[in-house]
Amino acid sequence: MKKDLGVKSYIYPQPVLMIATYDENKNPDCMNAAWGAMSDNNKVTIALRSDHKTTKNILLTKAFTVSPATLKYVKECDYLGIASGNKVKNKLEACNFHATPSRFVNAPLIDELPLTLECKMLSYDENTEILVGEILNVSVDKSILTNGKIDPDKLEAISYDPANFAYLLVKGKVGNAFKDGKDLLK
Repeated sequence: MKKDLGVKSYIYPQPVLMIATYDENKNPDCMNAAWGAMSDNNKVTIALRSDHKTTKNILLTKAFTVSPATLKYVKECDYLGIASGNKVKNKLEACNFHATPSRFVNAPLIDELPLTLECKMLSYDENTEILVGEILNVSVDKSILTNGKIDPDKLEAISYDPANFAYLLVKGKVGNAFKDGKDLLK
């Protein structure tokens, strides 16, 4: 039997996305955003409030990077979500994170995060606070590759558990996409 819980943001897994930008002085900034997803083969969509420093930076530079948070840096990625860039200058320093300029967009790569989508802003709707970006490149640290492909078990991406205010590890293959269900086709 099911129980009604009302309106909640309970979808699993919910990615923990680290959004990095430059400000007007080319200082890097990064924030933790839990509400985002792929919205096409080359597009990412993220809900970002307009009062975030990161949002202001994106509107200024028209660029940003997106990296999944990882098990190795849970504490640092959580900090980047609770410390406001509007109040704390150089949040990356507190995490001992380092930034390298992207070769594709006017935004930083966070060196410690092994997978990064480099995006140009396509749109930001101030009413819905929805950001859409076009992926111009995917940068990956070789340490998370197996046979030239991203190995999710090496990446150790985490997801957000909104019901319990927790982070969960995304791990382990459970099936084969576009194959396992074929025997149900009639």
